Amino acid sequence: MSGAALRARLPRRGAAAGAVLPRTLAVAAVLALVAGFALLNWQQLAVAVPVSLGVVTVDAPLGLIMLVLLCVLALVFTAWALTLQGSVLLESRRHARELQAQRELADRAEASRFTELRQHLDAELQRMVRRDDESRAALVARFDAVAAELRTAQEQAVNSTAAYLGEIEDRLGRMPLLPPDVPRGH
Repeated sequence: MSGAALRARLPRRGAAAGAVLPRTLAVAAVLALVAGFALLNWQQLAVAVPVSLGVVTVDAPLGLIMLVLLCVLALVFTAWALTLQGSVLLESRRHARELQAQRELADRAEASRFTELRQHLDAELQRMVRRDDESRAALVARFDAVAAELRTAQEQAVNSTAAYLGEIEDRLGRMPLLPPDVPRGH
């Protein structure tokens, strides 16, 4: 898989940041509503009522206790969310480093395969050139042998023809010009 394909599969940082903004706004709106509600009803929240703590009963403002518990719970939740976000961020950075290392490894492996292919093709081309040179040398040697055989055959044919012509001339030279039964002088 190429680097561009891997980058296309990874989420973009802008997309993740765009999803966080509406969530943050929603949480801020809820906190603002709770704070507004607490301010509007401060008199009722501050009224002391008997509150049972299990073993003992005390007079305390139950609304303020509940509001403080809500704020503590919100702080704990915020700390937990920030811790979770930090660990996710660290994990995503670790994954990004591992992904980059794998991408570089894949690129090196691909380059290695191209180098091996080039070496194989070079060796195959050299083998073909060698085989072609050997075939050409064998063909040239065969042509030379055939040419030598043809020259020899031609020389033998010329010599045979010259010998036949010499023999014919010799026979003709030994023959009388007129045949013996033909009268001479008539």
